[in-house]
Amino acid sequence: MTAPRPAPNADDLLVLLAVARDGRYTAAAARLGLNHTTVARRIDALEQALGGRVLARGAAGWVLTPLGEQALAAAEGVERAMRSLSHETAALHGVIRLSATDGFSGFIAAPAIVAVRRQHPDVSLEIVAATRRAAQHRVGVDLEVVVGRPHVQRAEAIHLADYVLGLYASRAFLERHGTPRSPAELAGAPLVYFIESMLQVDALDEARRSTRGMTDAVSSTNVYVHVDATRAGAGFGLLPAFLADPHDDLVRLFPDEVEERLPYWLVCRPEALRQPTAIAYIAALRARIAEVGDELLGRARTR
Repeated sequence: MTAPRPAPNADDLLVLLAVARDGRYTAAAARLGLNHTTVARRIDALEQALGGRVLARGAAGWVLTPLGEQALAAAEGVERAMRSLSHETAALHGVIRLSATDGFSGFIAAPAIVAVRRQHPDVSLEIVAATRRAAQHRVGVDLEVVVGRPHVQRAEAIHLADYVLGLYASRAFLERHGTPRSPAELAGAPLVYFIESMLQVDALDEARRSTRGMTDAVSSTNVYVHVDATRAGAGFGLLPAFLADPHDDLVRLFPDEVEERLPYWLVCRPEALRQPTAIAYIAALRARIAEVGDELLGRARTR
């Protein structure tokens, strides 16, 4: 007769919760105040109790197995139960890890965390600024903001907002080289935009269609470089209106002919949507987006 397996230990479940959120034993150990060996031992004990693997190695860290996802739901229940016993149930704490584009990170994400921290000063934000496709395995991040509709599995995708790209040049550049009278006169003109060979986002690549005849002058993976290079007179910049319009030295050209509307999408693991800190931060992102909706769509300068 086979001896019954021991019931899963609540502490082991909480260790799994930390590994699932961080993607690595070392980061989970730092979060919990344990060492790497103890985390590994706790995961082993949980797997023995459950009779199977709860974690598998992914390309960038540990990911949950189907059994691990079931155990994670139980772990979140343990976390909620412990929080309900706390005298500080209204206070949130913890780290939110976000991957987002440079422009979104600076204009939306950073102000949003300020709003959260006014009420919950123990919540912090880590931002990995990157312009890329949505990851198939979100290891080490809770939330991811990408440009263009993502195609992901085992994740939630939420449309956040649209923003527009417009064509801009500095006033000094136009004084030196003249102001084109139509988009047709832009053929061969210097363009400031992303490095075409390194651009991984289809929506941003497709946005070049209105500037196909132009010549790359300054290219960068960082949109703030695009803005500064355009202001310095490097050429015509295909820029987010919300970053370009605040600069009085930039002139938007042909707004009716050259305007590319692109969507921001939020991608997150299902378990992130059950974390109070993540829920509070997503609400703050939405509030910030509502506040700057005109800027995102290039309407602020014309109000």
